Amino acid sequence: MKTIGVMANGPEELLPDLSDLKNEIDIWIGADGGALTLMKNNINVDYAVGDFDSITSQEKNMIKKSANHFYQYPSEKDETDLEIALNKAFDLNTEKIYLFGVTGGRLDHTLINIQTLFTIKQRNIQAIIIDRLNKLEITEPGEHDVLYEEKYPNISFIPLTPVVKGITLSGFYYPLIDENLSIGSTLCISNKLLSKKGTFLYEEGILILVKSRDSTVNPIP
Repeated sequence: MKTIGVMANGPEELLPDLSDLKNEIDIWIGADGGALTLMKNNINVDYAVGDFDSITSQEKNMIKKSANHFYQYPSEKDETDLEIALNKAFDLNTEKIYLFGVTGGRLDHTLINIQTLFTIKQRNIQAIIIDRLNKLEITEPGEHDVLYEEKYPNISFIPLTPVVKGITLSGFYYPLIDENLSIGSTLCISNKLLSKKGTFLYEEGILILVKSRDSTVNPIP
């Protein structure tokens, strides 16, 4: 099973250090101008897909020459360029997808891209959004380990369903035992691990796990 990196056309200044993930990702897919972003970062574009209406004709030709596979779609279409890229990832029989360039810019795009994590999870595929300051993924009921990451020391749990029932946090600065978390609650915002690993479990609902870093404190170089 393959691990796939999907690069959308979000602000490049929000991207993480992609060199850290080059060895983990088997296939790279560029959605629209995201293919150009991959090229700028010296990453081979395995698939370039989208309508390419956000870049110049010269840039599109550069992508077409560089990418192993190039698929252009009409500008007026039902699917976003990111959806097209994800459908290609699904066709490639992946078990894990990293999403880059899907935060920042238009808020409607960011919100729907976060919700897209749930759609991917329903296919039993792990999906993770990563940008310079944040790392997000969808979790389902059960027990989960959380590992400490220096780049993303803050940990928050945000309900995607109206209620998340029976959440317990162990190994965290602010522990919880069998609490219910309602949508809109800030109870599980800005926690930290006490050591290299913690656990969380819950009985019902869907949680977004967010690891983050404050941009105003020791910013990433």
